[in-house]
Amino acid sequence: MSLEGKKAPSFKLEGSDGKMHSLADYKGQTVVLYFYPKDDTPGCTKEACGFRDHFKDIAQRAVLFGISKDTIASHGKFIAKYKLPFTLLSDPDAAVMKAYGAFGEKLMYGKPVTGTIRSTVVIGPDGKVLKHWTSVKKAETHPSEVLDFLCNVMIK
Repeated sequence: MSLEGKKAPSFKLEGSDGKMHSLADYKGQTVVLYFYPKDDTPGCTKEACGFRDHFKDIAQRAVLFGISKDTIASHGKFIAKYKLPFTLLSDPDAAVMKAYGAFGEKLMYGKPVTGTIRSTVVIGPDGKVLKHWTSVKKAETHPSEVLDFLCNVMIK
């Protein structure tokens, strides 16, 4: 279910930077939330490193957060290992992920399982969802798609 055009669900989560982050903190700014299954796994690492490699360009246009169920300690190791320049948020009970449609039933190797659905939302300065990738298929190329959207589709 796409959230495009709808008010983004509010959240308050602990970040890898030691601070609490809520959507209200970023009112008036564009925010990118990318939801991923697990720190330091192959697909998630490719996606995180893609966001790292595009970070300078993305940061000029939006605030970027990665969100998973992993602990702050796990996030810290992941950030250090891959030199990630953005904050990762911990959603241990998946409440925020569920609100954004990023947690639920999905297919893994052809079998239905319940877990994190790799997805991304771009939230405009007014708090409405501008773009919602409900299911990211190619983790390694997705950060480029997000940057392309921020550069070419959105008008600053």
